Amino acid sequence: MAEKDIVEKTLESYNDVFADIVNGLLFHGEQLLQEQALIDAQTFSMYKTDGKLHQQDRDVSKYWVEQTGEQINVRISFLGIENQSSYDQDMPLRVIGYDGAAYRAELGGKTRYPVITMVLYFGNEPWGKNRTLFDTVKIPEKFKPYVNDYRINLFEIARLPKEAIDYFHSDFKIVVDYFVSKRDNPEYRPKDPQKFNHVDEVLKMLSVFTHDTRFLDILTGEGGKPENMCEVLDRVEEKGRKEGIDQARLEDIRAVMERYKVTAQEAMDVLKISEEERLYYIAKL
Repeated sequence: MAEKDIVEKTLESYNDVFADIVNGLLFHGEQLLQEQALIDAQTFSMYKTDGKLHQQDRDVSKYWVEQTGEQINVRISFLGIENQSSYDQDMPLRVIGYDGAAYRAELGGKTRYPVITMVLYFGNEPWGKNRTLFDTVKIPEKFKPYVNDYRINLFEIARLPKEAIDYFHSDFKIVVDYFVSKRDNPEYRPKDPQKFNHVDEVLKMLSVFTHDTRFLDILTGEGGKPENMCEVLDRVEEKGRKEGIDQARLEDIRAVMERYKVTAQEAMDVLKISEEERLYYIAKL
């Protein structure tokens, strides 16, 4: 689980990608945030409950700063990204905890600045009901005038409008294009494939959020690192086809073994499987 958590946030930790996500999702492609204006922020904070200290961790967080001198950066905003592959009904409560801790930290400094958290949801099913505090907590009507509601900035990546794909310019555009296009077209191939800048991180992220290990296999397989998504999808398709053939052959071997009560080697003799392939199928059996 720890390795998965690291993999899914590595691509977003690059300043060019993080800035692209902010500009694409918050400002509809307007290039307001430059990657040079980002510096890493602490991702963890502490809270106390039941008399014990506990740690809560954001996925990725950065400060948006303005340079006023060679060594002076004035913080304009605290920006955080949280990734979700499935619906979490308590997400508003989690975001309140993250944002509250970030605002609490401002008390130790001279400047005050806004905290913005973006929740990126990569699931295929629509996000559930809970998007605000009022959705999450049962609040009697008489209490509502005295309880502040809290809304999460939720972005359902696969359900972004197709025109939103062009809001992005970094490798995150490749990710968005894949999820948006694949939802309506299982045979999707990008028309004008963009060259990877962070190929390892893109494929690892796709592997995590699609639950398809073939994206990871490409990184260690034959043919070297792919240059674009067309090459990736061709290799994924070819690997899936080969795995389908291999599975069918394994089922044939098992059927012959069971029917004629013979060994695996004898069954492969019947099926005329080459010597080069036999060790592979024996290992699978």
